[in-house]
Amino acid sequence: MTGFLLRALISAVGLWIASEVVAGVYIDTPITLVLGGILLGVVNAIVRPIAFILTLPITILTLGLFLLVLNAAMVGLVALLLPGFHIASFTAALLTWIIVWITGWLGSALVGRRGFERYGRR
Repeated sequence: MTGFLLRALISAVGLWIASEVVAGVYIDTPITLVLGGILLGVVNAIVRPIAFILTLPITILTLGLFLLVLNAAMVGLVALLLPGFHIASFTAALLTWIIVWITGWLGSALVGRRGFERYGRR
């Protein structure tokens, strides 16, 4: 549970950076920011694998480039479900996903896959 909350906070930081950098991404309150990080984690854990399986033929046909569309759609779904989180266009959703992906990657490199537990006693 700690690992999930840590990843949700890292996603929230990525969403905050995206709202500051990308035109067309607006987040109203800090609470919405944290809820957006949590909801993005839930959507990526539940909805994304199902959507990936359903769109596998298109993904294979486009040599994996359709995954960009799928990931941007997951960010758009979070914006659709969460009041106070607004995305103006597909390009804004795609850039938001790229920023959240980079911050998640950097956060995982700093923290590790299991969270801070990897620094504990062995």
